[in-house]
Order: sequence, then structure tokens, then C-alpha cells
Amino acid sequence: MSYCVNCGVKLDENLVKCPLCNVIVINPALVDPKLIIGAKVNGNNGDGENETFPQKSGKVEVANRRDFGLLFSIILGGIAVSALLLNLLVFREGWWSLLIIGICVILFFIALPAFILTKTPIYIRLLINAASAGLYLYFISLITPDTEWFIGLALPLLALFTTIIIILVWLIRFFKPTFFTKALYFITALAILCVGIEIFINFYEGKNFSLMWSAIVLTVCVVIDAGLITVLSRRRLRDDLRKRLHF
Repeated sequence: MSYCVNCGVKLDENLVKCPLCNVIVINPALVDPKLIIGAKVNGNNGDGENETFPQKSGKVEVANRRDFGLLFSIILGGIAVSALLLNLLVFREGWWSLLIIGICVILFFIALPAFILTKTPIYIRLLINAASAGLYLYFISLITPDTEWFIGLALPLLALFTTIIIILVWLIRFFKPTFFTKALYFITALAILCVGIEIFINFYEGKNFSLMWSAIVLTVCVVIDAGLITVLSRRRLRDDLRKRLHF
């Protein structure tokens, strides 16, 4: 008993074509191989009707990223304009629309490289995202009574976070590290970020340099980093963990 190579339906031994999809049925045990080769070279099965295997393959048309980008931009623009008009004409208490506009701006700049600027370097994308986040924080400062936090605290923390992310991306792209090395990078970055946050907060509040909660995070991260360095320095231990953790 044989089966159709195209649709898989069960075939009788005396069939020449598949009754379901009309693909030519060839049994190498009953047909001269030279005739099969000649039929493939000539592009038909000898009678000029159908080829042995279908040449057409179903393909889904690839969607245009720019069209998606345009649609996404129109949606975000409509939301931002609607919020602004409602704020100006209906709900006039405070500039709450700036928060919605800021979110739309952030989403637009995050999606911009994916839909339109597809060849933009990843470092430029990160800087654009950081700038959009800074703009959103600025909008928040406009509706708060005190704006000193924006320059004294928000911008330094945003700069610290962006710098750490850019360094992480560079390390991963340049060195192409393994799983354990990536974990070492991220744990170290987490420790630096937490210490930096507490330092900037203390500086903004006019306090003396001291580490409180970030010291706990730093201690935990140092212990984890020590373990990761031990694993990376011992090949047999590293290979054993990879097998046990399945990565």
C-alpha cells in the first residue's frame, strides 16, 4: 500500500494519479528509473499534463512595516490630540493630558525603530528611548508644584540607567558571552544601579554619603557574582550545570 507524497491519502496500487490532489503517482519498483529522470528533466510526466510534484507553494504576503508604523502613529496621534482637546474644552482642571501625551510620545519613539527606522543602530535607539522618557518626566514636572526634582533627581537617575543599559548592550554584542557571563553582567549592573540610586537620592536631599538599603543589595549581588565567577573559572562545574539546567 502506498500513499500520496503531497496530501498523504492512501492509494491503490493501480492508480496513476492521486484522486484527491491529482499529483502523479510513481512507484520506483514498477517504473524504469530512467523514465522518471527524463520526466523530471523535461518538466512533465511524459504526457505533458502535470508534474510529479506541485511547483506552487502557498505564501503569505509579507506585511509592510511602514504601513504598520503609519497606522500606529495615527492611533497614538489621535489619542494625544483627543486628550489635549478634552483637557482644553471639557475637563479643564490641571494639565492631566500631558501624562497621556507623554505616554504616546514614549510609545511612538519605542516603536519608531521597529517600524520605520529599522536599520538604526541599537545605541541610537536606546538614546531615543531615554530622550522620550526624559520628555515624559518633564511633562510630569509641569503639573507638579515642585520642579526641582526633575533636574536634581530624575535626569541624573535617567542618565545612570541609560548608561548602564548601553554598557550592557555593548558587552553582550561585542563579547557574545555565555549564559553565566550574562548573568554576571546583569547582577553587577543591578548592584551599580541600586548604589547609584541611593547616592543620587542622598545628594538630592542634602544628606551625607551613606549606604543603607543599597548596601544590602550590594552584598547579595557580590555573593552571587562570587558564585558566578567560580562557575566560570571551573569548566567541569560549568558544563555540569549546563547539562542539569538544560541550556
